[in-house]
Amino acid sequence: MNKFCITALTLICLLLAGYCGAQPAARQVRSPNILIILADDLGYGDLSSYNAQAKVQTTNLDTLAAQGMRFTDAHSPATVCTPTRYSIMTGSLCMRTGKTPVFTGVGGPCLIKPERLTLPEMLKNAGYATAMHGKWHVGLTFYDHDGNPINKDGLEPVKRIDYTRRIDGGPVDHGFDSFYGTVCCPTTDWLYAYVENDRVPVPPVDVIDKSLYPKNPYTTDFRPGLVAPNFDASKVDLVFLEKSKAFITKQVKEHPDQPFFLMHCTQAVHLPSIPAEEFRGKTNAGPHGDFIYEMDWIVGQLMQTLEEQGIAENTLVVFCSDNGPEVTTAINMRKTYEHDGARPWRGVKRDGWEGGHRTPCIMRWPSTIKPGSTSNQIISLTDLFATCASIVGQKLPNDTAEDSYDMLPVLTGQQGDEQLRPFLLQQTHWAQKMSIQVGQWKYMDYKGSGGNGYEGEPGEWNLSQYKIPDTDPDAPGQLYNLADDPGETTNVYSKHPEIVAKLKAQLDEAINSGRSAPAR
Repeated sequence: MNKFCITALTLICLLLAGYCGAQPAARQVRSPNILIILADDLGYGDLSSYNAQAKVQTTNLDTLAAQGMRFTDAHSPATVCTPTRYSIMTGSLCMRTGKTPVFTGVGGPCLIKPERLTLPEMLKNAGYATAMHGKWHVGLTFYDHDGNPINKDGLEPVKRIDYTRRIDGGPVDHGFDSFYGTVCCPTTDWLYAYVENDRVPVPPVDVIDKSLYPKNPYTTDFRPGLVAPNFDASKVDLVFLEKSKAFITKQVKEHPDQPFFLMHCTQAVHLPSIPAEEFRGKTNAGPHGDFIYEMDWIVGQLMQTLEEQGIAENTLVVFCSDNGPEVTTAINMRKTYEHDGARPWRGVKRDGWEGGHRTPCIMRWPSTIKPGSTSNQIISLTDLFATCASIVGQKLPNDTAEDSYDMLPVLTGQQGDEQLRPFLLQQTHWAQKMSIQVGQWKYMDYKGSGGNGYEGEPGEWNLSQYKIPDTDPDAPGQLYNLADDPGETTNVYSKHPEIVAKLKAQLDEAINSGRSAPAR
């Protein structure tokens, strides 16, 4: 072999050795940023990517779905906001606390016990910076001028607040480095003021003037609470957006090597529907349609910020909703604009039927999730906890996230069509009204909707027009075959006593054992 060949061979060997030796380092990709966008009262049929008959084209969310994975069988853990948000934060169903209140004003204390590991705390343990902007609604504690805790709903407790004192039990006490948002529902509550970390920097001074805002069927939710001078109900979501954009930009600039977890909880599209002035008239679906349009625009702005900062490729974005569409929203949108926010499901917010908790869910993670994919995996928003833990390599204690399943194999495409979850537990407004779904069978351990009343006289909340007679009225519960009857129109409880008995036993076991996820 001549000298040239020997030299060339040596160089090739060195290059190959260097390439092989470099492989482990190449695989050490930094943990992804995680952005959860939680919409409020947004139904399955409110997005054009889920409902071809939707009267609002949600182009930014349609794009998000085209770039990621769209789930068709995703569920909020409860049919109302407070218990759902508790379950996202803890990975455990709120019914396990024995309490499922929907807080208003300064109601509390926080439902999350100090010793319970939360999603942001787990991610902090993995080295993440954490922030939350928007609606908290899991309870916290204000104090009066004598230092006594105030944990009551209504206007009078708000008037007793000493704003010089620290607020306890809020987001910064449960894993978030920073928080800017509201205690409860931002624009339908007794306290119309922003909380920054553990203080209200600009306290309320007067009762809110509802005459400043449009009057229509979607603005009847205003409670006569106290409002801060810097609080404009039409601009709340724009304030939250600017806070989130600023956090992302600052984090990338100052800590480019540290991943972040950002939870962005919108006011939209919870009533009252008061879109900012620049979004009014953007659709042909009235003020609520304009509000959906604004929410979609906000999602687009957040995605644009990720792109501008060069971090979109390694950011997991989760878009979801805390429950189905509100009663008055659904009724008026159907009547006036032929838009059905729950389509194609039966029920709305508070109901145990699918329309109350089957919600849109889209995940985008360009480095991992196949674009344009659709998943029929049954998932619950409780699953975000175990999934995020798996992504960042955190091992969860057995007394943490007891109702959370790791869905990472679904995101990577490794799971296939076989259901990862053996069953789904679901709660309504009330802790004692529970259901379980196993395969095609859904068993509801109660009669009726579990939330709203479908009897009564015409009025704002007249749901009698949507009443479907119970085909098994003497049965103590309900059983539906979702494969044959996705609209839950035919209760087959008495026709399948063996299935009822099996599902009832499985439901009781999951409740009494304290967990529905496998032991760790």
